[in-house]
Amino acid sequence: MKDKQSPLHIYDSLDRELIAILRKDGRAPIAKLAEILKVSRGTVQNRLDRLISSGAILGFTIRAREDIDESIIRAIMLIEVIGRSTSQVINQLRGIPELHKLHTTNGAWDLVAEIQTASLNEFDRVLRQVRTIEGVLNSETSLLLSTI
Repeated sequence: MKDKQSPLHIYDSLDRELIAILRKDGRAPIAKLAEILKVSRGTVQNRLDRLISSGAILGFTIRAREDIDESIIRAIMLIEVIGRSTSQVINQLRGIPELHKLHTTNGAWDLVAEIQTASLNEFDRVLRQVRTIEGVLNSETSLLLSTI
């Protein structure tokens, strides 16, 4: 199995520019990417293949408006962790599928979790599940009402 390296250390400005373009339009054809980057199609294809095989690009997906399904319950949860238990707490949080994103931060809160559930009952269950994880000292959660 190929060792995955950190993108910060092995990728150059062309790789980073290619990734930036793909973040905006993951469906852009190779010819269009080559034109924007002012390189050959072969160069773009080789770079893209290398970025995928190295793990810098994990996949391609769509981005839908978050408010397109109004029945989804969305929230931000701020989490305070006891002492040096952040890694253990993160490992436990990764097992909760309703946590769509998890961020480390500084300040009063150690972690920020983005939650999405299909119902308030599921939302309540997720809150209880997070709050019972060993190492979670405190949390504060805000429902997201609309995206502006």
